[in-house]
Amino acid sequence: MTDEWYVLIEEDSRETERAEGVELKLHRWMLVGTHHINGDQEQATAAAKDAALHYLPGVLARHAKPGDEPARHAFLTPGGAWVVLLRQRNRDCHIRVTVARLMHSQEEKRAPPKTLKEMLRSAVQAPAPSPKPWTPAGKVSE
Repeated sequence: MTDEWYVLIEEDSRETERAEGVELKLHRWMLVGTHHINGDQEQATAAAKDAALHYLPGVLARHAKPGDEPARHAFLTPGGAWVVLLRQRNRDCHIRVTVARLMHSQEEKRAPPKTLKEMLRSAVQAPAPSPKPWTPAGKVSE
């Protein structure tokens, strides 16, 4: 496989839920962009820096007015990832920008549809066992 470099952008997506009269702010990282870079690791690193300094997350972009520029604090971690804190119009969020090399790619495979006979048989039989979860090679499963 040839070297294929990408810039990955993750956003802290937030949802506010209410449960039993309490407001819960739920946060989770979500991959929002996988950008293929035509070039080597050095060009991907430069593109990641540009994304860290200019990318505008959706939560801020939805409320931005022409000419607005958010406050931005971009941190480069020792591992090469950028963590960026952004603040605009009393809203704040953060993103993570990383450089990654594609190491494996596989297309989806779908099982063939069940025949009528198989559907009827599965209706009266117990379900098939679930696949075993992944474990590291060499580890004895219990």
